[in-house]
Amino acid sequence: MNQPDFFEIPSPCIGVCRMNGKGYCKGCFRSREERLYWLHMTDEQKHQVMRLIAMRRKKVQHAAWEKMQPHEEAPEQEDLGF
Repeated sequence: MNQPDFFEIPSPCIGVCRMNGKGYCKGCFRSREERLYWLHMTDEQKHQVMRLIAMRRKKVQHAAWEKMQPHEEAPEQEDLGF
């Protein structure tokens, strides 16, 4: 059962309008189409975009976290002299 929204769903735009390599805004994590059609979307469509944004943000944060982790170098393979 869906509850009706009593308040307008605000745009996730934070004013940082720069694209990453995959075509998503670095500020709000929306695609070009999602930004362009936001005002014409239904509330359900906006909720779906917000779920996608959360997943994209988490993926970017995880990649940044992994980049900060120390990497163990693989031990050198011993030369057996064959």
